[in-house]
Amino acid sequence: MQEKLVEFANLLRENGVRVSLAETLDAFCAAEVTGLAERETFRSALRSTMVKRASELPTFEELFDIYFAGLGEIIKQASQAVQNALSMSDQEFQKFLEDVEKMLQKEGKNLSDLAKQLLQNKSGAMEKAIRDAARAIRLSGIERTIEENYFARALARQLGLDKIEAEIKELREQVEKMDIGPAMKARMEEYLERRLKALEDIIRRYVRMEREKRDIKQKDDPRQTQIGEKSFYYLSEEELKKMNEAVVRLAQRLKNVITIRRKRAKKGRFDIKRTLRHNLENGGVPFKLRFERRKKEKPQVVILCDVSDSVRNASRFMLQFVYSLQDLYSRVRSYIFVADIGEVTEHFRNNDAKDALDVALKGDIINVYAHSNFGYAFRSFVADHIGVINKRTTVIVLGDARNNYNLPHDWCLREIRQRAKRIIWLNPESRNTWGFGDSEMDRYAVHCDLVEECRNLNQLYHVVDRLVAS
Repeated sequence: MQEKLVEFANLLRENGVRVSLAETLDAFCAAEVTGLAERETFRSALRSTMVKRASELPTFEELFDIYFAGLGEIIKQASQAVQNALSMSDQEFQKFLEDVEKMLQKEGKNLSDLAKQLLQNKSGAMEKAIRDAARAIRLSGIERTIEENYFARALARQLGLDKIEAEIKELREQVEKMDIGPAMKARMEEYLERRLKALEDIIRRYVRMEREKRDIKQKDDPRQTQIGEKSFYYLSEEELKKMNEAVVRLAQRLKNVITIRRKRAKKGRFDIKRTLRHNLENGGVPFKLRFERRKKEKPQVVILCDVSDSVRNASRFMLQFVYSLQDLYSRVRSYIFVADIGEVTEHFRNNDAKDALDVALKGDIINVYAHSNFGYAFRSFVADHIGVINKRTTVIVLGDARNNYNLPHDWCLREIRQRAKRIIWLNPESRNTWGFGDSEMDRYAVHCDLVEECRNLNQLYHVVDRLVAS
């Protein structure tokens, strides 16, 4: 069961449900307590241990039904179909299977294990054999409907379907020679034929089920792609909600990558020279490993976010992204500006995401309805807050750089760059508009290490990929 739960946890992750190792272990314990007899109790146990967000519940429910009512249910239905075709009651079918087993003991000694399991209706052993074969052909890699025939043929080859067909054909010839009466002989021959077709049906349905597992994530792909390409400015209320969830997942993705990177780098790189030198007394056998000493670096982030009317939607998503990253860095200082600039760090630290964003955007900190003045905001930041920046600080500027023909004061950005580790500017306007009209993007860009157009979700994903790679 633990192996199946691990596989189910991996399936949930593939479809966007975050399940940690600790939560998988909790599911092990819950499954031991509830057992498998009561399906709904078992479902509730897994739901309570593996699902954290209401938005993930529909995916969990659909995958649970597909996975745990999956191959076993397909085999059960195939067996029931054979029983119905033979017009037998449960008691008659069970008696018939006993007769089949006696017949196989005499005539089926050379049959393969799977052929015996198929004819004796041993569903548990069949399920294990089919799952093992599926792993061997990497059936989990199926993604498209057009791949079903290819994987069905591959699974049939792995199971030795041709050999089973030959074995059952030979067994039918032996049945013809048996002295069991014409009625029993006809029923036995029909049973052998239908069992073989049942195995073919099981293979096809199982491959289709595996493809459907991977389909759940892709059902909304056309719509997700459409939303991903849609500008932050033109999102509907429903799309805003979906976008918020996507931004949180994106932040988690960045956090996971950087956390893993830090764990790997904690000891520093393996130092072969020091290792050999410290193991001379052991004849050079490296019993004691040595690593390069690394200076502990605690990265810091300073966010300067334009919250003027022209970029309000984009600012909301950027601030949501920033809020989700707070615990990734040793220090996050967040500032909003239109013309005046104000710090919202404590509000982000002490409130949930919705309240923090409301405080930042409703106008209590600064006048959010003023005309944009990047130059004045940058000059105010340098005068009042430049001390928060040092060589461990990444400065992220979120804004369209439209300065209403005021003085740009780009020297402020140069001074910030001299003190900071790097400056990243994310602009929610199309790159084609930069430098035209009142846009000062061309003046500001020369002082930045990375300048990216970021006006929809797909572009935000691209930015994160750049950050992870750097």
